[in-house]
Amino acid sequence: MTEAPTSPGGPTSPGPASPGRADRTLPAFAEELVGTLSVHSQYVLHGSIRDIHLVRHDKDPDEGGPERTYDAHHTLTEVLWNALWQEGYEALIRFDIADGFTVVAGPAAKEVRELLHGRDATRPGRVRRADTPVHLADAERTLGDIVTGWKQQGRQPKTPDGRPRPDTVQRQQPYRVVLLIDYAARIPTDVTRLSDAERDFFLNCLKLAEDARPISSPGSGRRLFNPVIWLADGERDLPTWLVAGSERVRTIGIPLPDLGSRRRMAELLAVEHTAASAPEDDGDDRDDRDDGPVRLDKRRRPDEHDLDTFARATAGLTLRAMRESARMALDRGLSFAEMRDAVRVYQLGVKDNPWRADYIRAQIKKGEADLRARVKGQEKAVGKTLDILKRAALGLSGAQASHPGSRPRGVLFFAGPTGTGKTELAKSVAKLLFGTEDACLRFDMSEFSAPHSVDRLLGAPPGYVGYEAGGELTTAVRNDPFRVVLFDEIEKADKGVLDKFLQVLEDGRLTDGQGVTTYFSECVLIFTSNLGVRKRTGEGGREGRVAEPGMPYHQLEEIILANVKEHFVEGIGRPELMNRFGGNVVVFDYIDAKVAAEIFDSQVGNIQRVLREDQGVHLRLSDEAHQALSTYCTADVDNGGRGIGMLLETHLINPLARALFDQEQLAGTAVTVTGVRPAPDGTVALDLRVVRTGAAGLGYGGGR
Repeated sequence: MTEAPTSPGGPTSPGPASPGRADRTLPAFAEELVGTLSVHSQYVLHGSIRDIHLVRHDKDPDEGGPERTYDAHHTLTEVLWNALWQEGYEALIRFDIADGFTVVAGPAAKEVRELLHGRDATRPGRVRRADTPVHLADAERTLGDIVTGWKQQGRQPKTPDGRPRPDTVQRQQPYRVVLLIDYAARIPTDVTRLSDAERDFFLNCLKLAEDARPISSPGSGRRLFNPVIWLADGERDLPTWLVAGSERVRTIGIPLPDLGSRRRMAELLAVEHTAASAPEDDGDDRDDRDDGPVRLDKRRRPDEHDLDTFARATAGLTLRAMRESARMALDRGLSFAEMRDAVRVYQLGVKDNPWRADYIRAQIKKGEADLRARVKGQEKAVGKTLDILKRAALGLSGAQASHPGSRPRGVLFFAGPTGTGKTELAKSVAKLLFGTEDACLRFDMSEFSAPHSVDRLLGAPPGYVGYEAGGELTTAVRNDPFRVVLFDEIEKADKGVLDKFLQVLEDGRLTDGQGVTTYFSECVLIFTSNLGVRKRTGEGGREGRVAEPGMPYHQLEEIILANVKEHFVEGIGRPELMNRFGGNVVVFDYIDAKVAAEIFDSQVGNIQRVLREDQGVHLRLSDEAHQALSTYCTADVDNGGRGIGMLLETHLINPLARALFDQEQLAGTAVTVTGVRPAPDGTVALDLRVVRTGAAGLGYGGGR
């Protein structure tokens, strides 16, 4: 816990050799704690307790040179102790359930260490061995000694056999000490189901908060408590009745660093990076043209743009994460101007970035024709989708903002009639970008219509069933951050789920139930919806279609865009979500008779392929059968391609399966459909001609 700051010129330890200075600007949480020591005996610090924190120093006048201020980063323990030392505290003690009590720093560290460990604090009269487990009931008594400063014993350090040490004088004043209880969340096995020992421990700590009395400082005369400071990741890590059960217990949140703090940290790290990457002066006056490659760009110092880019790229990260990213940049030979790449590697854990390579651009160029052929009749929708993908490939998504931050690489909202290819286009985009449809992670939002369903995406909160499993969305994206995430039929999702999308679209990240942050900065997010085609109209509020087949595309687009906006703004009261989608709404048109015929032929071809590859059956349709099936399946295209597929199941697949099921051997069979006859019972019968061609009988002329 006494990690030394790495900033140049800063103090090397929070111990008595380098106490805190009064000219130092403290973080807000430290100022709040120090300013309330006269009224609160215990504190719960939660949030970014493992982070490092910036402290502003004034240069010591004794060092000579011009007056200036500079920043240095310190651990939480260093920040607290350097502030508390100035208030007259004599020792900082740390306790955790694994190591027990440890004296960290302070001018009276030796004496306090004798009081704690001269004899076993948990077993009176015996020296505590390092491998002796810490018992909560025994630790309570030591906590009482610390809070009172060992006042009740008028304590004098003793030898291990219990006799007063002859080389010490009995102290009359109680010691002014501070206790940090670290890893407080690990004391209870389950904070919602405390064992008897755990309940008694926390109850006695609560009583101790009430019974504690402030202690006078010999120098200043101020009466301040010997504070007990709990360090927890969150307020819920400790029993609620302890955190909120006494006016003497104060909770203080330690937030993530804001942009100003990150900018100050970037300036500090830039100095360190420049110093670490500077070439050694070997007295050689050669120019920069040497025989080997230059590993770092040592010729250019970081400028304001570099600092600003680094600070903004680390939104949502800790200062400690910034420092580790900077170390990673040095290790990989990256210049400070490339720090954003180091941050991405730190966040995602992957080195290769397909978006930065020529791979994605080549894939889009090569697959553009295939995309248009696969999604039939949607030339304008496909064209707009390709524009957005090209923009994403060049890193221009959100480029009009002052800084795009870590937003998703691309966002698409597919709206329009059902069955027109929205889901198909999303899968095609995944294959186009990443080479496989498996890169498309699909969520049917009709499964997320309940208020609690957001837990499935992000993971359940602590104490709830499924907490350890994590969220389906966050876990999948962490495992593979380069993918398309498809949210199908978004209008069916609960409002709580929609609210989570706000954070993803704006910041490109989500924190799950376990407190783990997932980054979506390399994902393409696609939302689909049937919104805008139908709406409630008239006095009776009956739902009717407002976008009709055959309507000019520009008119259809105008109607659907207006109705989608009305749904988010007026219907569910989420105008900010509509603003995040912005101009990324892609409207799909109704399919016409020509496109329907193409879709029909494509789906028949899929049936033929499956039969050939899986069963060895070669299916063909006579011209008459093909015409009859096409007429049946494309008569009503209101349901789009999906509707054609459902009719094909009824008129071809089901009767064909009945006819082939009883065949003893299917491989090497040629089946020709010569007629289609609707039966009186509503089923369909096929006229078939079955010919055995042998296992090697591949292909024959005639028919379709």
